[in-house]
Amino acid sequence: MTRHEAREQAFLLLFDKSFHPEMEPEAVIALAAEDGMIVLDKFADSTVHTVFAELDAIDALIEQNLQGWKASRISRVSLAVLRLAFGELRIGGTPDGVVVNEAVELCKTYASAEDAAFVNGVLRSYLRQKEAE
Repeated sequence: MTRHEAREQAFLLLFDKSFHPEMEPEAVIALAAEDGMIVLDKFADSTVHTVFAELDAIDALIEQNLQGWKASRISRVSLAVLRLAFGELRIGGTPDGVVVNEAVELCKTYASAEDAAFVNGVLRSYLRQKEAE
């Protein structure tokens, strides 16, 4: 499985979790695996568990970097992609530019060019702020 495919698997789990906020992360993963929707590799598994474990902190980062938007208005696709990207940025090991590019590509595949531009803007805002610190 390529790294891109692993990110896509992680995205699908995060997207699925948005429809089942009451479910424990392991239950979401097990249900998706049972349905044949996903086959997690080590990278996807690690990323998903990081996002689930740090969801409140990741959502706070997303909220801080929204400009003129409320978190409640973000589409589920964009939110799942942002959560994935911020989780990957927190893990480290992947160049920031690659994380942003992959997030944009996932949005283009599963949403629209407008969603991709929005996600790009949020992530770039965060990275500019991080560089300034």
